[in-house]
Amino acid sequence: MKRLTILIIILAGFAIVCLGQYRSPPLLSSGRKTRGRKPTLKIVQLTEPKLTGPVSFEQALAKRRSVRQFTGQPLKFIQIGQLAWAGQGITKPAEGPQPALRTAPSAGAIYPIELYFATPEGLFVYRPEQHSLEETLNQDVRGRLGAVANAPCDIIVAGSERKLAAKFRKEARRYMLLEAGHIAQNIQLQAVCLGLGSVTIGGFDIRGVRKVCRLPKNLEPLYIICVGYPVGQAVPEGGEEEKEARKTERPKAKRAVLITARENFRDEELFETKRVLDAAGVETVIASSRIGAIRGMLGNIAEAVILVNQVRVDDYDAIIFIGGLGAAEYFDSPVALGIAREAAHKRKVLAAICIAPTVLANAGVLNGVRVTSFLSERDKLVQAGALYTGVPVERDRFIITGSGPMAAVPFGQAIADALAP
Repeated sequence: MKRLTILIIILAGFAIVCLGQYRSPPLLSSGRKTRGRKPTLKIVQLTEPKLTGPVSFEQALAKRRSVRQFTGQPLKFIQIGQLAWAGQGITKPAEGPQPALRTAPSAGAIYPIELYFATPEGLFVYRPEQHSLEETLNQDVRGRLGAVANAPCDIIVAGSERKLAAKFRKEARRYMLLEAGHIAQNIQLQAVCLGLGSVTIGGFDIRGVRKVCRLPKNLEPLYIICVGYPVGQAVPEGGEEEKEARKTERPKAKRAVLITARENFRDEELFETKRVLDAAGVETVIASSRIGAIRGMLGNIAEAVILVNQVRVDDYDAIIFIGGLGAAEYFDSPVALGIAREAAHKRKVLAAICIAPTVLANAGVLNGVRVTSFLSERDKLVQAGALYTGVPVERDRFIITGSGPMAAVPFGQAIADALAP
């Protein structure tokens, strides 16, 4: 009996360790893991903001109008991310005792303003440090805010006078309201640059909005900015962001496309790989079998801006297949296999992680190549002629493979190194 008890304890401990490695708890905006509180519903990792565009500052000022009639066409997360960055985005990271700088000035660099985005998919708060959206309510609250009907996105500018009071006392409220004005102006001008219309709403039920959005007690809703496509204006076709990205790309920047499943991709493998490449100056694009919001195995959301069948290998320096259970949709996809074969033939950097190396195996490009993958795929890779090593990351000339979520960062670094001059 004693031996049986010990065996059960050992097996239980092993299971806990395995589960802990496979799925980590979500992160708060501070970067700490959640403890003793309700976990985050989902996090949307936003695409890096653009720093250039086709509309000049003077043109944006001239074109800005208050728009009160919208088509109802939903905004994409790539657009919402640019609006969020315009309002509160980081323009210079913190350095030692010096705080990070943002797009709008703040008295004492205290930043008492929080931006909430009400969309058809739910209510999200913007986290500038991670340039991400954290879901706070899994419901559409737009119709209960008393704002403009049919606006696809309502931005609630909420402030905390208490955060400023310790330093500025009687001036705290004035500084909070001034900062809200700075932010609102930035957002409206950014909307013009994105081909969108906007209108600010100041006459709303403050208590009602606070209750509907379930805002923390220290936050007061100050402003609502409704943003969307104006009635009578043509709505861009899907993939327009990708076309615009090509127009504004830096002359010698390397480009990588991350081919991701429409659902059940592995979150860390996409976000961490993308983060490493972005930090290395590589321009990244997410492709999937559908445009728009795609959901990972851990519930996080990414924005696909181009369809896989629209990927042109010649447009990219690296082709990357992201893993996760959903990656199986590409195992026998003629389009995905064709992309892998063309990339290998043209000696582009060709990478895959987790179970995605099976795509490369089925494309017939791994014969005699040293590779790694999630253990479940080993036999398939060996049958395709690959030399399976099982290490976290393997690089054999222009082909790079990773074993799974725990290897996402070194996997991304290996790709960045391969793309370096």
